[in-house]
Amino acid sequence: MEVTRKSFKDCLNLVYTAVEEADFLAIDGEFSGISDGPSVSTLTNGLDTPEERYTKLKKHSMDFLLFQFGLCTFKYDQNDSKYITKTFNFYIFPKPLNRSSPDIKFICQSSSIDFLASQGFDFNKVFCQGIPYLNKEEEAQLREQTEDRRSQQANGVGTPSFISPSSSKGPANVPDEHMGYINRVVEKVEALFASTDKTIDLEPCTGFQRKLIYQTLNWKFPKGLHVETVEVDKERFIQVSKVDEEEKKKMEQQKLEREQCQLNDAVGFSRVIHAISKSGKLVVGHNMLLDVMHSIHQFYCPLPEDLQDFKEVTMCVFPRLLDTKLMASTHPFKDLISNTSLAELEKQLNESPFKAPRTEAAQGFPSYDTAKEQLHEAGYDAYITGRCFISMANFLGSFLTPPREYVSAQSKLVEPFYNKLFLMRIIDIPYLNITGPDLQPKRDKVLYVTFPKDWKTSDLYQLFSAFGNIQVSWMDDTSAFVSLSQREQVPIAVNTSRYAESYKIQTYAEYVQRKQQENEKQTPASKSWTEDRWLKSPYMSSGSSGGFGYPRALRKRGGSPITAEKGSTEAADGWSDYSFSDSTGSKKKKTDVVESKTSEGWLNATDATESFGSSPMKSPDEDGADLAKDAEGTLGWHQASASKATPARKSPKNKKKSEASSPSSLFEVPEVW
Repeated sequence: MEVTRKSFKDCLNLVYTAVEEADFLAIDGEFSGISDGPSVSTLTNGLDTPEERYTKLKKHSMDFLLFQFGLCTFKYDQNDSKYITKTFNFYIFPKPLNRSSPDIKFICQSSSIDFLASQGFDFNKVFCQGIPYLNKEEEAQLREQTEDRRSQQANGVGTPSFISPSSSKGPANVPDEHMGYINRVVEKVEALFASTDKTIDLEPCTGFQRKLIYQTLNWKFPKGLHVETVEVDKERFIQVSKVDEEEKKKMEQQKLEREQCQLNDAVGFSRVIHAISKSGKLVVGHNMLLDVMHSIHQFYCPLPEDLQDFKEVTMCVFPRLLDTKLMASTHPFKDLISNTSLAELEKQLNESPFKAPRTEAAQGFPSYDTAKEQLHEAGYDAYITGRCFISMANFLGSFLTPPREYVSAQSKLVEPFYNKLFLMRIIDIPYLNITGPDLQPKRDKVLYVTFPKDWKTSDLYQLFSAFGNIQVSWMDDTSAFVSLSQREQVPIAVNTSRYAESYKIQTYAEYVQRKQQENEKQTPASKSWTEDRWLKSPYMSSGSSGGFGYPRALRKRGGSPITAEKGSTEAADGWSDYSFSDSTGSKKKKTDVVESKTSEGWLNATDATESFGSSPMKSPDEDGADLAKDAEGTLGWHQASASKATPARKSPKNKKKSEASSPSSLFEVPEVW
């Protein structure tokens, strides 16, 4: 269902009902651009830390506009064993309510606009019929202005019809050049009182002249007169009416109600995000870091500088998130899915060993034909994203004993994927952990190299030619990370630059230490958090009791900028030697395994020979296969079918080594499945 400014008010209750009834929601966004400067390869460096990736996206992507938002709600029909879908495609544009409203400035990227145009995107609907919006701070400011008018009325300074910045009970200070015009207006009003007419319309005038008219008429005619600015065919003029006191109060009340209605209209699309937020429902997206960042930035508050604050705000707005790209890049799916771009993922999940989900559009809503792709329409992409999630969730049910064809969005089988957002192209950190500390790989085979601006990748390969295979990840025009194949080569490489004048080589640890020292020098004063409102700061404290209807426990402290993807080659092997930050901020090596009643999580970081995780399926000869019970059945660690992938077997020696030294599982596995 397409939703524009004209149809938004009529559709809003439909949206509220759909969100309230849904088992889960899927979202997608289309943007006016991705990066305002750095190339895609620089913006998504393979050795970014989560903090660096967040900082780069905040700096280089948030001045673009999210101008189409897709929402698809999914409700499971137990009787027919299918999902009922309701899809909304919102066109969004920040049209100012009035001259005191924010006049948003945004930028466009020619390649993004060209791409969307080639997909048939209707820009006229965005700019001519786009739904306006206000974030929390902007809404609070406009509502405060309305309250000021009411308080001035109560204090006798004026009425809503006469308020101006310099309202007073005395005569207006009219400049000499405007005195003749104001006197003619007063004469017309006096003639109105002497006639049988009820109203007169004054000729259009400037904003300053309107201010003088309000002040003068308020002083000279304190009773029996109602003055209001009206707009007809984009032309503003003042209308003066003769009224008694009762009529005057009624008209002023009607004007206040109109102002409130206009203000609600100005809040616009933000009300949809508020509804999603307050519902607490699982929100599913594909490669959704940018979708989340833009949604918060445009419709709630400016993004905080600090990544931890961003995580906190995210948990206030979206307490449960799930990224299907990360899910598809993870065992037990990784070995079965060769391409995790949205279009290809949907196709592969319709084939064995997966099953295409049964979905049906609710009456009055569009029924999409996936055979006729409508990619890069946000509503369709949200619909496809939801279908992908259903297929993968149901596939997890095949590991239960007895197998289940339906796995709900609330199942503990799905919980390990909650609140972890895919990080595009980072070699050794697959996701941003919204509810906890991020992975901290040692990167002891990585070097930080600075060099002249005219150097190219071939120059770096030539410099490190004696060290075999290397991987280059550019930072900017004069620096890059170089990953060596063996950590023993690192001191040798560093020594080669000791007497070099044109380049410098540092270890990754030295680079991190220098960055930390720089950040400490630039650390701003601590923020003042507010308990129940956004007024002191746009960010919500984890200790506050308020926050969009969520209990305190949900607000914990704990991307991809690319919508056109190139398969699933971003994730790499070698999830070893991680550390986590403790509560004091110091780094501690974490070598203990998260205890649970399962023998392994969907993802475990073990040794460098293992890839992104380990499957919940054990080798047939492993003794003591654990059984864990779920409300939906019993999970047996077995190979459910011949078509499913079996992970590499570990020798008893390696197994013991893994148990002794592997860090926490990449996903928090529920204690009981």
